[in-house]
Amino acid sequence: MDLMVDSESITVGKAAIGNLLGGIGYFYGQSKIALPRIPDLKEQVDILSYWPAELYTAVPSRPGFPRGFLWDEGFHQLLIWRWDIHISLDIIGHWLDLMNIDGWIPREQILGAEALSRVPEEYVPQHPTNGNPPTLLLALSDIVSGLKDNKFTAMDRNDISLFLNHAFVRLEAWFQWFNTTQSGSLTSSYYWHGRDNKTIRLLNPRVDQNFNLFFQLLISTLSSGLDDYPRASHPSNDERHLDIRCWMFLAADCMHSIEDLLNKETKPDKNYGSTAKLLSDLDLLNQIHFDDAYGAYFDFGNHTEKVELKWREVDVGHNNTTCELVRVVLEKPELRFVPHIGYVSLNHGFWKSSLNSSRIAASFGLTMDYVLLPKQENGPYQDTAKALYTELRSNLIRNIVRNYEDTGFLWEQFDQDEGKGKGTHPFTGWTSLVVLIMAEAYGKI
Repeated sequence: MDLMVDSESITVGKAAIGNLLGGIGYFYGQSKIALPRIPDLKEQVDILSYWPAELYTAVPSRPGFPRGFLWDEGFHQLLIWRWDIHISLDIIGHWLDLMNIDGWIPREQILGAEALSRVPEEYVPQHPTNGNPPTLLLALSDIVSGLKDNKFTAMDRNDISLFLNHAFVRLEAWFQWFNTTQSGSLTSSYYWHGRDNKTIRLLNPRVDQNFNLFFQLLISTLSSGLDDYPRASHPSNDERHLDIRCWMFLAADCMHSIEDLLNKETKPDKNYGSTAKLLSDLDLLNQIHFDDAYGAYFDFGNHTEKVELKWREVDVGHNNTTCELVRVVLEKPELRFVPHIGYVSLNHGFWKSSLNSSRIAASFGLTMDYVLLPKQENGPYQDTAKALYTELRSNLIRNIVRNYEDTGFLWEQFDQDEGKGKGTHPFTGWTSLVVLIMAEAYGKI
């Protein structure tokens, strides 16, 4: 499908790629790691310094977020590898070098004085129990597909293969960390671990408690990358999060592709092809995530919709009280699907039967459009899907261009009712993916 892009859009596309490339920088310092509390231990170090490390990376916003974000960086690399494959491989390699012995990578890299100056002290520590979507594998999947399609020179092909050979052991450790630490109680189920099940101050508990009041009222599971997406109201080990299951499918499929490319022998305990096949089983997916009553894919967990925040007097010690917003549960939660339709319901590769297609044609596009747009399937609704694709792509491009022309900035988010830019600006980050949407270059998503 060849949809023309006008000159104004091309100008904005050039600004997007220029700002993204201009945000690539070198950082050096030590991350702070929060250690879990051990019951009954009188003396314990709460914060530990990571080893001194360097990081070559892009940043989503030079004035707002002058530091590396693991979740964002995979999206950045979808563009950067097309600009210069060697810069991209260098950046991915730096991130993989930050992996600890368990296979965990700190999701936010606050290295050096400049980065630290932009982050309140209580936000700095990283939690080694908490993950972040392995978006770097989006770029690596794309690069592997490019190799198979002969999109690189012979010299570049050799460099990429050499890199993948060296990186494979770290990629395996990263995959295994996710597959073990974020697994759920059922086969092929996963959930974002680390949510607080004791809080009384959050309407919907999330992983990281270090946010101001506004975000405490709204935010859900920070480590998922979908900060404000509502999960089960009462965190438990019975949770099943659809988005991380989809990320694990992508990760297993990517690992299998790399393994096949490098002619590596499949190990019985690390059969990525079998794992990808299991996670792509639609019948199994339907059993654990599809709600027949709504006709949609949902998270699952211990949940009630009847939760609200009310002002209450709270004892703060020394015979003093303060008035705070406190969570009040008006109905006993039960194990059930979490009935919230949004990004998760439309997630990677499984959205084709998840919703009536008319529900996704937002007037100004969706934040995760780059992931959603290429999912076109043959079937009785394929003509409708093509029309919606054209509309959604056009709306997204037009809205980003309009905001850039009105304000001179690319924005982190866009208001769903009026389409106005919100959040941090200037923000390249995932917003720069509008360049690939213009080019209809979706790779292997």
